[in-house]
Amino acid sequence: MDQQILQWVGYVASGIIAMSMTVNSIVKFRWINLIGAFSFAIYGLLINAYPVMLLNGFITFVDIYFLVKIYTKTNLFDILEISEDSKYLLKFLDFHNNEIHNFFPGFSYKPEINTISFFVLRNMAVAGVFLAHRKDNHTLVVGLDYVVPEYRDYKNGKFLYYSLKDKFINAGFKRIEAESISPKHIRYLKKLGFVQRGDKMVKILQ
Repeated sequence: MDQQILQWVGYVASGIIAMSMTVNSIVKFRWINLIGAFSFAIYGLLINAYPVMLLNGFITFVDIYFLVKIYTKTNLFDILEISEDSKYLLKFLDFHNNEIHNFFPGFSYKPEINTISFFVLRNMAVAGVFLAHRKDNHTLVVGLDYVVPEYRDYKNGKFLYYSLKDKFINAGFKRIEAESISPKHIRYLKKLGFVQRGDKMVKILQ
């Protein structure tokens, strides 16, 4: 194979591995690192650098092992209702303030509005926070549905909008409504069954 092409294979593999170090999500890190390590293993094979091939082949299998664990692991979800003046909630919102505003530009916590508030627990660790309020008796308006970077694999969203569906219905809600100008958040909601209606994202509870 042409030497210049081989060099570019090495550069691309190095770039992919470097990129994996910049992501917060554990799942994304494993996937990107897997692609980079596999590419480097192929590169090592092509240039007869067997130590490089073996090391990155090993990393590839390690990434596959952990991805299998992630996708097959049974997660225990629960919610922890929080009071409007919870000090931990205020600390949580302050700590994640910059990240929150990436998804919810202009968000500010208003305890008098966010009357339905709870943390989402995943294996007893705080994975996210959900703040909402009732409108027109049958509409649940989401003010904030934030997931910490380590748990952004849509499992939290599926728990909220599918597993808790009966809980919302029993509370009298017929639809969930969310406002967002963040493309990232809109993509997230669409994957969870929301449809765009004007400037709002709506999910009908059935």
